[in-house]
Amino acid sequence: MHGEYKVPGGKLVVVDLDVREGRIAGFRLAGDFFLEPDTALDAIDRAVNGLPVESDAATIAAAIRQGLPDDAVLLGFTPEAIAVAIRRSLSKATDWRDYDWQIVHDAPVSPNLHLALDQVLTEEVGAGRRGPTLRFWEWDQPAVVIGSFQSLKNEVDLDAASTHGFEVVRRISGGGAMFMDAQSIVTYSLYAPGELVQGMSFADSYAYLDEWVITALKSLGIDAFYQPLNDITSAKGKIGGAAQKRLGNGALLHHATMSYDMDGDKMVQVLRIGREKMSDKGTTSAAKRVDPLRSQTGLPRAEIIERLKQTFTGLYGATQGHVTEAELEKAEQLVTSKFATPEWLARVP
Repeated sequence: MHGEYKVPGGKLVVVDLDVREGRIAGFRLAGDFFLEPDTALDAIDRAVNGLPVESDAATIAAAIRQGLPDDAVLLGFTPEAIAVAIRRSLSKATDWRDYDWQIVHDAPVSPNLHLALDQVLTEEVGAGRRGPTLRFWEWDQPAVVIGSFQSLKNEVDLDAASTHGFEVVRRISGGGAMFMDAQSIVTYSLYAPGELVQGMSFADSYAYLDEWVITALKSLGIDAFYQPLNDITSAKGKIGGAAQKRLGNGALLHHATMSYDMDGDKMVQVLRIGREKMSDKGTTSAAKRVDPLRSQTGLPRAEIIERLKQTFTGLYGATQGHVTEAELEKAEQLVTSKFATPEWLARVP
């Protein structure tokens, strides 16, 4: 069995192993990491061999730590990263380049239609009717998108939203509210088989699925990095955040919103961002927390999106695609039956 795991911001970990009588055998670790002393590689192999195949990542990592010599130095990877690669091997996880990706960047649609498309396209990937897809959003009206489990009245000042012309909608994934002024953010959605993140914890999968974005932002001169659980950030402030939804058919929705430009005063009027929520973020101002892409690059929004496309295609390969008429029709029906209904918006009052 073979497994690979690219540590976000680190090195590639590669494992090969056999299974004999329910235990790991013939384990071999490789990769482009740095490890001292040389004998530590054999120590890791010995620590893993003989472990039960049902061992979880925490158990595997603990065995590796115990087996390492006291003077061992691991650079670009960790015992936890090795454990993820092993779990991915045992669960026969796939890699980005195992798929023929499409990139979709269609004309603007309403906020609710974007949310319905997220559900429909994820379902289509899970059913095998669509290949894995990266979709960039375009819209021409302001909106606040709240998470699936957020309280409507606690998160949004509905009077202020109405005054400023913001439609309030609810998505199927968890996480926090997205302040989406027209043409002021960059939002994308990934629709992929669950096998792509097989063997990873939710926390590991967030950083893994957005690593290409960090690479793209760095190529634009931004000192970007991922901050657990789901923030894309930089030395100058938070850039954006991600959210996920796993469907019962095995497909995965992962989407993220990054701020391109921002009216901070308007945002704090529309969103009810309390002191308690901000207290663990190291700042008392929500507006100061977010540092938009425009101020860090000086580039038009379209150029930033183009760099994101180029980076994704260069890393994983992709062709241009579009939402089909059948998919659009399903999404429009879903807007009517679900996303635009008062029952859905106020599912958590």
